[in-house]
Amino acid sequence: MAGTETARPATAAAFDRLEVTLDRGSPIPLYYQLAQQLESAIEHGALAPGNLLGNEVDIAARLGLSRPTVRQAIQSLVEKGLLVRRRGIGTQVVHSQVRRSLELTSLYDDLAAAGQSPATRVLRNEVESASAEVAAALSIPEGRDVIVLERLRSAHGEPVAHLRNYLPAVLLDLDTARLESTGLYRMMRSAGITLHSAHQTVGARSATAEEGRLLDEHTGAALLTMRRTAYDDTGRAVEYGTHVYRAARYTFDFQLLVRP
Repeated sequence: MAGTETARPATAAAFDRLEVTLDRGSPIPLYYQLAQQLESAIEHGALAPGNLLGNEVDIAARLGLSRPTVRQAIQSLVEKGLLVRRRGIGTQVVHSQVRRSLELTSLYDDLAAAGQSPATRVLRNEVESASAEVAAALSIPEGRDVIVLERLRSAHGEPVAHLRNYLPAVLLDLDTARLESTGLYRMMRSAGITLHSAHQTVGARSATAEEGRLLDEHTGAALLTMRRTAYDDTGRAVEYGTHVYRAARYTFDFQLLVRP
């Protein structure tokens, strides 16, 4: 009878529209094929934070899979922090993890390329005297004027990284409104600065109380750290960055080659 059916949650519609293709003749396990396609959909925004997948029985029936196969696929993504099982709600997308290759790109560009809707809040944009650390990184005299930028970068509405960057004050004009609508490296390229190379160090530590507040993490949560000095095509140091990233949301990808 019309009007008596229970409406399916609107957030489940995204999964209903998702096309899942399984190769049953492949040696790759079906649970892994399903998990990979769900992970790709989350990374590219087809499944956004808050979307529901429905229960395992419905998914299994729709895809012609056994319930244990579906459960194994979902559990693998729960363990990666991409899905969460909520009592009375079901399996829900939490967020996607940012995977970043070790190339000279900006976080904004990487997020945009992955379809993760980057957003920026500028916390600080001002000129100060270079400390010994900053001066050494930029190869300028200590006390020389530098621009200091402090930004909070988010993806799909959730904080991902707290970014602090230092640039020679004479390098370019950095408008706060533009910084909140595009990436720093895009602005540098628009100003005619050709980025060529960088020296980068990746590490890890625990979040301070202030970092936890900014990144929506608890004090002591695991953070990835990155220090980078970028150089232009003349060999001039043009930017020094000290960044922290939520470890649950962020990874670096390495390609390792054997020396001949």
